[in-house]
This record gives sequence, C-alpha cells and structure tokens, in this order.
Amino acid sequence: WLGLKKIYSITQQGNYLLRIELQDWRGNRRHIEYSFSLGGPSTNFTLQLARMSGSIPNALPEHAQLRFSTGDTGSRPPCPQSHPGGWWHSECEETNLNGKYVMPRSRGRLDRGKGLYWKPKKGRYYLLKSTKIMIHPTDLKSFD
Repeated sequence: WLGLKKIYSITQQGNYLLRIELQDWRGNRRHIEYSFSLGGPSTNFTLQLARMSGSIPNALPEHAQLRFSTGDTGSRPPCPQSHPGGWWHSECEETNLNGKYVMPRSRGRLDRGKGLYWKPKKGRYYLLKSTKIMIHPTDLKSFD
C-alpha cells in the first residue's frame, strides 16, 4: 500500500485512471477501470468515481463523494469497525479490498465481513484471493 498522501500527490500531477484487478479462489481474473478524482487530507481523501470499462460489474457508487475511513475514525456508516481495513465505504456490504486475508472455509464459505470481497448491487459476492489497485495517467504521451 503506497499511502493516501503519496497517491494524492501523484494524482495532482495530471489526470489518472484507477484500475482494480481481482482474482477469486478459482483463479478467475477480472478488472474494472474508473476515471477518478481524489481529494486531499482536508477531505479525508474523498474519492469520486466514474466507471470506464471492465469485465466485472461495478460495486462502488459512481459520482458520489466517498470518504476514506478506518476503524478509529468513527465513520458513518461504521463499516471499518465491523469490516476491518480502511476503505472508501458507502455501504458496508458492497466491497472491501483492504480487509484481512482470509481463506474460504469448506464449500467456499467466507466470513464476508472480514475478508476481501467485491459485491455489486443486487449481485453476488466475489470472494477474492488477491487484488491489485493501480493508477495510470490518461495521457501516456506526457510521460515520454
């Protein structure tokens, strides 16, 4: 994890895309890309997203101001207390890519509140073995 202050500093240099890559316990790999903006420390690193493309349904609200929260910030909704790891929560059950690394129990069951998961609205949980969260500039020519 690079850290929010460093990511914020990088994103102030230009326009970036956010790419999230997910791998489930069966080895399936999927991704989603968003255009995004990230606020600074004074906004609790507020994240705003707009889906661009991907092979997995969206599980994060678009065009909403999502504040980064952790278990010690007294956030609303109080997701980090029951879902470990800091994240941009809007509702506690939609996604948590900074949860604990938990292997599924027999028959693929997982304590969803503690592990890594992605859950689109009205969709099924994607129980995850690994995640990658990356950013890249929208204009790669400026980096020649």
